[in-house]
Amino acid sequence: MQIEQQLSEIQNVVDDVLKMALSKGATQAEASMSKVQGIAVSSRMQEVENVEFTNDGGLGISVYVGKRKGSASTADLSKAALSLAVEKAVDIARYTSEDPCTGLADAELIATEFPDLELYHPQELDTEKAIKTTIETEAAAMNYDSRITNSDGASYNANLGMRVYGNTHGINAGYPSSRYSLSCMVIGSQENDMQRDYAYTVNRQADLLKSATFVGEEAAKATVERLGARKINTANVPVLFHKDLASSLFGHYVGAISGGSLYRRSSFLLDSLGKQVFPEWLNIEERPLIKSGLASSSFDNEGVSCSDMTIVDSGQLATYLYTTYSARKLNTVSNGHAGGIHNWLVGDTGHSDADLLKEMGTGLFVTELMGQGVNIVTGDYSRGAAGFWVENGIIQYPVHEITIAGDLRDMFRNIVAIGKDKDVRGSVQTGSVLVNEMKIAGN
Repeated sequence: MQIEQQLSEIQNVVDDVLKMALSKGATQAEASMSKVQGIAVSSRMQEVENVEFTNDGGLGISVYVGKRKGSASTADLSKAALSLAVEKAVDIARYTSEDPCTGLADAELIATEFPDLELYHPQELDTEKAIKTTIETEAAAMNYDSRITNSDGASYNANLGMRVYGNTHGINAGYPSSRYSLSCMVIGSQENDMQRDYAYTVNRQADLLKSATFVGEEAAKATVERLGARKINTANVPVLFHKDLASSLFGHYVGAISGGSLYRRSSFLLDSLGKQVFPEWLNIEERPLIKSGLASSSFDNEGVSCSDMTIVDSGQLATYLYTTYSARKLNTVSNGHAGGIHNWLVGDTGHSDADLLKEMGTGLFVTELMGQGVNIVTGDYSRGAAGFWVENGIIQYPVHEITIAGDLRDMFRNIVAIGKDKDVRGSVQTGSVLVNEMKIAGN
């Protein structure tokens, strides 16, 4: 079946459900439906471990009876099952408490234009090819160095899906998307030391994934470089976050400026709009309409139109991130962030990774973070880490079993430089981030 026909059929289902909701007493309603086909193959020690096929979908319906909300979902798309789901949602709404902030997004915010963002690049879900790819990836890793002695496996995933959203303001829109990934993790041994590391690649287009050989060798190289890791003494030193991890720093920023954290008064960045949070040279832009972007969309999960935004302007907090509900709680309007962020482009200082090491001089180059010791309410930051000790801009030896700690306010303000070589495999695209000073707890 052609993808256009499938989308049209799903839109018809969504339209039918919305009409049912109104006929059963709802004053407003919204529905979303997704379908996914996929394959996941994993191997270990160059033998097939798992082959999984996915072919599922479901519909969720939320109805509003005045200022009362009820929700239901179903994977059964028969008329009877859809009707029952709507009835249950309406029944739930009648018994819930009134909430003045509930309801659909304001009609004037709803998307009316749906450009083709080229998110769908289908490729046949070929099991034999997937198996061959995972085994080749592991083989490349295992053959890279004699110190690679074991494997935690390689995996290949391919997903082809579509999403449709509609509500009683008139939107009923959807799009297909694709996503492919390949990863590998191996274990290395040297004397009494064992280490592991990984590598991965992800893209909307299968033919733009890094090769099996590249992924395998990158995983092995990262693992071998960690062998012989030492502990270090407690100190206050500069810390360079590798670009693969640096997005997590901005992920904490996302949490702190999200409307839900704000109206609950549970963010260290309360009442910070327009205030200096980062260095003056740093800008962050959101670009939701990047073609083939991993976080691209013309509308959010509530149908609100997504558009280009400045998130950080010359280091200042330029905007908070609102859903419809959080915006109403805070007496403002949604800016299209129900469901998350859309392609953040973090500015840089033009440094190469080698330049960043020189800029740091002596300090810690972090390549792995562990634990969840981050408090968005207070800004306290404390996580386990591993990486490399650097002196005079040159990597000296790997280190492990350490903790890095600081305060996110200070960490953000004291970013010295950001690399120009960016990790583009997620919703935040950034280079490695150099922070002026953090507490390192070791021996």
